[in-house]
Amino acid sequence: MADTTPTQVKSNRHVIVSGLLFTFIALIGVLIVLYAWNLPPFHSALQTTENALVRGQVTIISPQLSGYIVEVDVQDFQTVRQGQLLMRIDDRIYQQRLEQARAQVATQRAALANFAQSQGSARATILQNQAAVQNAAAQAQRANADLRRVEELAADGSLSARERDAARATHAQTLAATEQARAALEISRQNLRTVDVNRAALEAAVANAEAAVKLAAIDLANTRILAPRDGQLGQVSVRLGAFVNAGTQLTALVPQTMWVVANMKETQMADVRLGQPVTFTVDALNHAKLRGRVEQISPATGSEFSVITPDNATGNYVKIAQRIPVRIAIDPGQALGQRLRPGMSVVVSIDTASRGHADTATAGNGRAADGTAADGTLPPGAGTAGAAVQGPAR
Repeated sequence: MADTTPTQVKSNRHVIVSGLLFTFIALIGVLIVLYAWNLPPFHSALQTTENALVRGQVTIISPQLSGYIVEVDVQDFQTVRQGQLLMRIDDRIYQQRLEQARAQVATQRAALANFAQSQGSARATILQNQAAVQNAAAQAQRANADLRRVEELAADGSLSARERDAARATHAQTLAATEQARAALEISRQNLRTVDVNRAALEAAVANAEAAVKLAAIDLANTRILAPRDGQLGQVSVRLGAFVNAGTQLTALVPQTMWVVANMKETQMADVRLGQPVTFTVDALNHAKLRGRVEQISPATGSEFSVITPDNATGNYVKIAQRIPVRIAIDPGQALGQRLRPGMSVVVSIDTASRGHADTATAGNGRAADGTAADGTLPPGAGTAGAAVQGPAR
């Protein structure tokens, strides 16, 4: 019995040591997992995501007119300058349309110039009719005086009734001639008003013809497809002699202005501020590291800008962490920055330990209009109220 006791003690000790060693190794493994996933008690000031891409102002080059391509002066991936000729559409039809519009302007200007002649003629007609009215009035006055004398002579029998009737008829004729002359005068005045009114129509016709010339000139200029800015072309998909319609994609222009958009999880955004330093590695550059700064934060999550917005009002609800796009400006003066291309995948790390600068306008008490402080904290009680509102929504 005494011989077996040391052996049992040694065996028990081995079991205890093995258990402790296994427990220690398991604890180390758990701690490594917690550290890798930034779970409590571990916490890193770096907020990292692989959901990030290089973005750029990619411009699609398309014609505004339809026609056959008669000139292609660029090749795939060529660097161009602003205003450089890229392609040219056959301009013969548009040149003739411009000449036609110019001829129409000349016609309308001639019609407007004829207005002065028409106006002068109408005024001369008025003067002529005014003289005719005066002449008719004088004839009527003379006929009236003759009629009075004839009536007196006919009354004492010096003139016959036939002569009296003839005098009366002459007097009536002169009165009618006077009214006719006055009517002709009024007609000539109305004709002058018509000529004056027609001037506005003639001037409008000239303005319309001049606008047509400008439109034709714009169309003619649009047959020359120019580079809107400096940059590098993508693939040139059009060939000499091809027929293109307005809006056909011919090529794309990529300027040197680029930035990074990182789609951060909403759980990573608590300490993200504008101006915070950023480092990112580029997969295409052998994971080379570049620097930047947080420039803008999206006003809404990416799902809010989707074509079909999510609706969680019906059915079972599964909570999914939303993504908030963050725009990152690339620091200038980096040699590898020239090798960046829109669409490249990057891994972004935002140093939230830096305070950056406030992304909201603050009032005199250091808080924004919604009560948020410059460092992003809410006023006392705001977090509780927000939780009370959001709780039933689950």
